[in-house]
Amino acid sequence: MPSAETSRRVRHIVGRVLVYGALLLWTFICLFPIYWTVTTSFKSAVDVTQGHIIPFVDFMPNWKGWRSLGLSPDTIFEISTPRTEFISRFENSIITSVGASLLAVILGSLAAYGLSRFKYRFWFMRNDDILFFFISQLILPPVVLALPFLVLYKDLALLDTQIGLILLYTLTVLPIVIWIMRDQFNSIPVELDEAALVDGLSVWGAFLRIILPIALPGIVAAFILSLVLTWNEYFFAALLTGSDAKTLPVMVASQTGSQGINWWSMAALSTAAIAPLVFVGILLERYIVKGLATGAVK
Repeated sequence: MPSAETSRRVRHIVGRVLVYGALLLWTFICLFPIYWTVTTSFKSAVDVTQGHIIPFVDFMPNWKGWRSLGLSPDTIFEISTPRTEFISRFENSIITSVGASLLAVILGSLAAYGLSRFKYRFWFMRNDDILFFFISQLILPPVVLALPFLVLYKDLALLDTQIGLILLYTLTVLPIVIWIMRDQFNSIPVELDEAALVDGLSVWGAFLRIILPIALPGIVAAFILSLVLTWNEYFFAALLTGSDAKTLPVMVASQTGSQGINWWSMAALSTAAIAPLVFVGILLERYIVKGLATGAVK
């Protein structure tokens, strides 16, 4: 009969195989849409309709999707109207998403620090009630706000402007940033603030010179989450823009023609839209991990 030590090792090995097998399966499920999108950008219409998946086995890759955007090797140095439009939409997405994320992180960090370090009383509301009020703004579906924002932006001449999208996106992600940063500041001992005040720093000095550097991982995590949400936002971008401030998600959704959806063009656009977020995630990975480890993201 096998010894107890042998049985324990067998159970340990089987357990690890099951765990890693489940992780690999979940990784495949999560990454398959990205793989499908990237490979579809190199397919022809027949390959798309027949569901060919594996390059060089099921189909031969071609540059049809990228050629339709003027981004293929044979068109990249030529004048291309689609490429000009793509660059314009790409710039709009960068300006609006980065601008809104930075503004939301700045305002959200200030609000979260106040809710974490000071006691507020507004009528019957205390700190936790104020925090819940902020996060409760996410309960409203965007379609409910469509008409009010449309009328407001028309009166303020903010329709089809980058600043209009930046302000709206900031309001959209601000509750999430406040929620994240409040937990981040709560994880930092109050004694650090008190020591800074004893050393002669003001409240602003303690916040900027002591607390913010410690909370940097949480700030980066909040910024990346805001960036992803604003970069992928479609509804308000389609509603409040016409030609000047239109973003990439709107351009991706417009890849339809009289014969149906141009899957190869849509896939190429989607791949180009995904790439910056992947690059930012890889570049700031260590900050994201630190933010998760300190409880910045729940």
